[in-house]
Amino acid sequence: MAEQSLKDKTAKGLFWGGVSNGVQQLLNLTFGLILARILNAEDYGMVGMLAIFSAVASTIQESGFTAALTNQKEIRNEDYNAVFWFSSLTGLFFYSFLFFSAPLIAHFYNRPELIGLSRIVFLGFLFGGLGISSNAYLFKKLMVKERAVIDVVALLCSGIVGVVLALNGFAYYGLAIQSVTYIGVGSFLKLYYAPWHPSFQFSIAPLRLMFGFGSKLILTNIFTQVNNNMFSVILGKFYDARQLGLYSQGEKWMGMGNLLIGGMINGVAQPVLVEISDDIDRKRNVFRKMVRFGAFISLPAMLGLAFVAREFIQILLGEKWLPSVPFLQLFCIWGAARYLFLLYTNLLISQGRSNLYLYGMIFTGVLQLIVVLAMFSFGIYPMVVAYILVFYVGLIYWHICVSRYIPISLVDIIKDVLPYLCAILMALASAYILTVWIENIYVLFFSKIFIVAMVYICIMWLGNSVIFRESVAYLRK
Repeated sequence: MAEQSLKDKTAKGLFWGGVSNGVQQLLNLTFGLILARILNAEDYGMVGMLAIFSAVASTIQESGFTAALTNQKEIRNEDYNAVFWFSSLTGLFFYSFLFFSAPLIAHFYNRPELIGLSRIVFLGFLFGGLGISSNAYLFKKLMVKERAVIDVVALLCSGIVGVVLALNGFAYYGLAIQSVTYIGVGSFLKLYYAPWHPSFQFSIAPLRLMFGFGSKLILTNIFTQVNNNMFSVILGKFYDARQLGLYSQGEKWMGMGNLLIGGMINGVAQPVLVEISDDIDRKRNVFRKMVRFGAFISLPAMLGLAFVAREFIQILLGEKWLPSVPFLQLFCIWGAARYLFLLYTNLLISQGRSNLYLYGMIFTGVLQLIVVLAMFSFGIYPMVVAYILVFYVGLIYWHICVSRYIPISLVDIIKDVLPYLCAILMALASAYILTVWIENIYVLFFSKIFIVAMVYICIMWLGNSVIFRESVAYLRK
């Protein structure tokens, strides 16, 4: 009964996570296409220059408390309340600090326009802190349906705001206000949907208990955000806003596809793995099934997007964005395996080993920074290629760490992933051969998608893929 209950909760979580992220990507696609037609690469580059400041401050504000609360077997109202007041007051502090630091940021990039822009972008800290405890509650209780509604409504509201402002000539200010709207609406809806609500009773004791676990996650996530946004700093400082905008656009469209997979996995992986933390064999089986499910979804989505990248950009965004195609294709290669990183790290966190998470991020981050700086003189694309190669090397570290807690070998992971990789490569090869003669870009685009999808589904069906059949059966139910 417990096995079936967990399976049902996991399937429900994956389903609603998929629905939520699917709808979000559809809305992102719609709004993204409209905005890309109106705005230019420099507008996106201006906002991209501030990404590293927003990411690091948001990480400190969250402080790893969502993971810490999720890992606790029993949680009191006092725990959620302490996190609420800490994150809210931290948001106020960071906004104040960065508000007065805006001239320094503008001076670093030699862009006076960033003073006003940054003071709008950083408003997200004020609103974001209000929803952290409520989000942790929803996450802990696997209330994926409620989180799905919140994310979709927030995205819909912010998208409409962004488009209206862009049409009225607000340019990069519209993008900034769109971001703040998304965070604000999301935070207030989380407070509304979560059965727990904050009170004025505050105790620092719960924070002390969680900080031992969360502090390592803070350092880890800070390092992760610095590492993820290093290109924004390098391109913004040493190149120009247009190059950063092209880079950001390529990363954005890959990120939209990757968010679908990552959102589904992150929505259930840690809570489920915590629930079965005492049963090693069961955890191994669940983990391997998640690996297979991730490969089944991630590989065709990411590699398929890379395959149609040129047609996708030209048709939907216009020829002015064609220079972003190589960025999109390279990031898709990175995104195809990112779900493995998410599974590895979620398992380590479920074991309470946030220290190994920290060491791994430092190891891969430092290595990526060294390699990127070494490739700096060769240009942007070699730097991105080097960055991606180090990510794949880092997966070996994550596997070694995980294998200490569940009996799983690298060969097991390869066996789980390889059938889906071979299937999608066969589908891509078939589509290339059958469409190489097509000249009309619209016919070419839709033909590639149709052929890849049909061939991949046929291979899954004829190969009697358990993941494929279970997914179809669940959707029918």
